[in-house]
Parts: sequence; structure tokens; C-alpha cells
Amino acid sequence: MMSCSVLLLCFSLAYGQAASPPAPAAMSPSPTPAPAPAPAPEYVNLTYLLSVAGPFHTFLDYLESTKVMDTFQNQANNTEQGITIFVPKDSAFKALKKPSLSNLSDDQLKSLILFHAIPKFYSLADFNDLSAKGPISTFAGGRYTLNFTDNSGTVHLNSGWSRTKVSSAVHSTDPVAIYQVDKVLLPEAIFGTDIPPMPAPAPAPDISPSADAPSADSKGTASSSKSSSSTSASHRITNFGIWSQLVLALVGGWLLLFL
Repeated sequence: MMSCSVLLLCFSLAYGQAASPPAPAAMSPSPTPAPAPAPAPEYVNLTYLLSVAGPFHTFLDYLESTKVMDTFQNQANNTEQGITIFVPKDSAFKALKKPSLSNLSDDQLKSLILFHAIPKFYSLADFNDLSAKGPISTFAGGRYTLNFTDNSGTVHLNSGWSRTKVSSAVHSTDPVAIYQVDKVLLPEAIFGTDIPPMPAPAPAPDISPSADAPSADSKGTASSSKSSSSTSASHRITNFGIWSQLVLALVGGWLLLFL
């Protein structure tokens, strides 16, 4: 009996192990997905921006001929600082008589075009702080600096030879700012410090009365003379009336005597 019990117990244990399901396999953790790459910044085409505004054809031609466009384009799209460009209209170049740009060497002309940009993005609101910082270095470097003043929101530039202002914003989205100016910026580093004096402001128009216009005194004299003449005339009329009445009375008296 004991032998049979032991055999039954062993058989039941073996059957239980065979019938029990296998233990589930351990799950390995799923890998964390990599973050999506940041979108590439939008490419800024300076040639396009200057072509559709202005007209800035003269300045654009100088950018291309001096190869400065490549420098500005690289600064606009491949740096964190960005760029700020001051662009004169075609009329500003036509109005430039003296000094003339035709006498500049290739290096001087390139420096003059570089002088029209700052290697950093500045919005219009930023120029209020720049006015307190003194001369600001431009892309031309060295002594090629600009002074800024903010007068009630209007940005004024002073290069020594040129005093102008920002007349409009062509493009002002970080990292590129393009502002239209009324004059070509002429640096002292090229044209020297012997700056001709600024033309005197036009005199105020003379609003004094003309010689033909009667003055207040003459008007008063005329009115008083008219008044006196009218008074004397009324006196003469009154005297004439009295004498005529006397004559009529005398004539009437004589007629009564003879009748």
C-alpha cells in the first residue's frame, strides 16, 4: 500500500509539472524614439529682396561687382548674429555729385559698400539703445563706423560726410534687416575728415507788407482826412442854407414895402 501511495504521489507531481504552462519570457524595454531634427532655417535671398523693392538697382550692381553680396549672403544665412543693411535708392546715387565714386579704387569701393552693413541684426526698436553707445562698427571694420540717434522713433545716421535717416523698412525679420536710407553713406576713412560745411538752411520768407500796401498809419490818416473833409463840407452846406434864408427874407421884405 505504501508503495502504491508513493507511486501515485510521484505520478501526480509529474503530471502537474507537465500540465502547468511555461513561465512567460521577460519583456525587454522598447527603445525611446529619437527627437525629430529641428527644421532648417528659411534661406534668405538678399538679391530677391533688393530686386522687388526700392528701386535699388545701383546698389545691387555694386554688391555684385565687388563680390560683397557673397559676404552679406553668408552672414545672413550661416551665422547667429544676422545682418543689418542700409540701402540707398537709385536717386541717392544720382544726387551724389561730389565726392564722386568714379575716382575710387576697387578696394575703396568695396569698403564703401561694406560700410553700408552691420554684422548683426537690429530691429528699429534696437536703435534707441545704439544711440547711447557711440560709434558702431560696420562690416568694413577699422575706422568705418556709424553714429546713430533715435529722434521720436525716427532713426538718423551720421557717417561724417553723410547725414541721413531710415525712411522705410524693406525687411526686418531676424536674422536679416534691410532699411532704406535717403543718401549714400560716405565714410571719413576714405574721403578724409575735411568735410565741407553743411549748406545753410533757406531763409524764412519775408512777410513784411509791400510798398504798395497801405500801412495802418496811412489808413488812419486817410480816414481822419476823409472825416475832416466830410465835416467841413457839412459846415459849408449849413452856412449856405442860412445865407440863402437871409437873402430870401430880405427880398420878401422889399417886396412887401413896394406892394
